[in-house]
Amino acid sequence: MTMVLIIFAINIVYVTFFTVRMILTLKGYRYIAAVVSMVEVVIYIVGLGLVLDNLNEIQNIIAYAVGYGIGVIIGSKIEEKLALGYITVNVITADVDYEMPKLLREKGYGVTDWSANGLEGRRSAMQILTPRKDELKLYDTIKQLDPKAFIISYEPKTIHGGFWVKSVKRGKLFK
Repeated sequence: MTMVLIIFAINIVYVTFFTVRMILTLKGYRYIAAVVSMVEVVIYIVGLGLVLDNLNEIQNIIAYAVGYGIGVIIGSKIEEKLALGYITVNVITADVDYEMPKLLREKGYGVTDWSANGLEGRRSAMQILTPRKDELKLYDTIKQLDPKAFIISYEPKTIHGGFWVKSVKRGKLFK
């Protein structure tokens, strides 16, 4: 039973490291990802070695598989908490709204706005860049200002030009 728990725990730790490393790599944190991968591979070799040395014990294989699945969940939760990178949020208001861009700018958000036409008439459209850690706060602010606003967000791969660039390169968007 002790071996099952050890294999289970090792695989949770391994896959958590694996998941975080993959996310770091995708977000451009190559050097941190490389260090994480060195720890990850040692954990992997130890865990897999324990399973391969005891292949006749089905409970070890089950512990390995269940630990793997739980590791993915834990790694994803850690990534959510880290909230690395930036998101771009596109907002279309229910009506023409000249105040929302101004209010969002006062809160420190970079907002580009323009007039738009929707199925039911004139609208205001905005594009906003924010650190992922501030994503939910931005959504709440938008919903308070216009509960019917249409909101779409995505992660930009490249950011170039505008006043955002220097702040983004320093790792800070807001002053």
